[in-house]
Amino acid sequence: MDGTSNIFKDNRSVWAHIDWTTLLIYLVLVFIGWISIYAAVFEEDHHSIFDLTQRYGKQLMWIGFAILLGFVVILIDPKFFVAFSWPIYLLTLFMLVAVLFFGTTISGSKSWFQIGGFAVQPAEFAKFSTALVLAAYLSSQRADMSSLRTKIIAFIIILLPAALILLQYDTGSALVFFAFIIVFYREGFPAKPIVLAGIAMVLFVLAVIFPTIYVLIGLAVVFIVGLLLTKRRVSTVVSLIAVFLLLAAFVYSVDYIFDHVLEPHQRIRIQVLLGLEEDLLGAGYNVHQSKIAIGSGGFWGKGFLNGTQTKFNFVPEQSTDFIFCTIGEEWGFMGALVIIGLFILLLVRLINLAERQRSAFARVYGYGIVSILFFHLAVNIGMTIGLVPVIGIPLPFISYGGSSLWAFTLMLFVFLKQDANRLNILL
Repeated sequence: MDGTSNIFKDNRSVWAHIDWTTLLIYLVLVFIGWISIYAAVFEEDHHSIFDLTQRYGKQLMWIGFAILLGFVVILIDPKFFVAFSWPIYLLTLFMLVAVLFFGTTISGSKSWFQIGGFAVQPAEFAKFSTALVLAAYLSSQRADMSSLRTKIIAFIIILLPAALILLQYDTGSALVFFAFIIVFYREGFPAKPIVLAGIAMVLFVLAVIFPTIYVLIGLAVVFIVGLLLTKRRVSTVVSLIAVFLLLAAFVYSVDYIFDHVLEPHQRIRIQVLLGLEEDLLGAGYNVHQSKIAIGSGGFWGKGFLNGTQTKFNFVPEQSTDFIFCTIGEEWGFMGALVIIGLFILLLVRLINLAERQRSAFARVYGYGIVSILFFHLAVNIGMTIGLVPVIGIPLPFISYGGSSLWAFTLMLFVFLKQDANRLNILL
């Protein structure tokens, strides 16, 4: 073999070092997703699970293409993804801009390209490209997480696609990008800003539920207690005062954000979630029916194709965003536990793989994939059981949709390729 560069080289050793445990979990989840979609849209006059005119038939086709895509990724030289990370990222940004002008509006979001009878959502692939370019940048010699410049550039990398997706009125997909904070923390980003962001989220909820003045008084009491319990150094006092003023300004602005920044449907969903409104026939309908479906499954479930809530279409979007309620109704608590267990096993496995990487690029990219999968898993299941607002994001590998399945497959297999190549990287 000569030294000529070739993106399809050294593949015999790759297959020997592929992490088959992760690959097996992927295949199991995809299979569960396929039969769950079949159960979600099943009708008595359509018996064949291979019917390409139905969603489950189309999903089978997407699965076939996804596996082919994964196979191709395994054949490509891992250096390709490092070298072309920025072009791939810029291409997805271009697609996010183009969809604003030439896209099709589906479910209130102008985020789809309609190609014949199929629709492609660039936002799903933007998650992959952002994880890719973030890994390329943070693993480069120019990056230093202790410097302000690196932090600003890293935030710009995730904010650009998030902002463009927000312009498409797809808030759920835009929020996914903030999950990359997990990557920042792993790479040495200070914990204090993350804790501060968590406190701000709690204060937002409190300011929605209670009058602003009560929240400000409570914040002031906590501030005074903090001053009494800490050492009264000038730097500490100044820091506490700065944090107090920042949080107080945020609390004071919550009413304006809630009334003038959030869309009406977003406001009502938050109010329903917090128990301030009870709109069982409107904004709260999906979650109410979803909880009925999951609760009716009991411990062992009603059995495959025996879900009455599912069969009679009480739950909207039951093959996409609310696919978990189909699983809960037909397979019960144990079935839902198995699904969650598989996802947790996948996440733990990916973290272990990321930690054993010899390449900084592969490690950062691995944590990027973990961040995205964790956010999707937590929010999707959380919104089906009424723990978080409904923001419309799919359950990875399980929800119906070619764009999300291909994007998640691409993310996962690129990392598997990086991991399989780790032994070829010199210490």
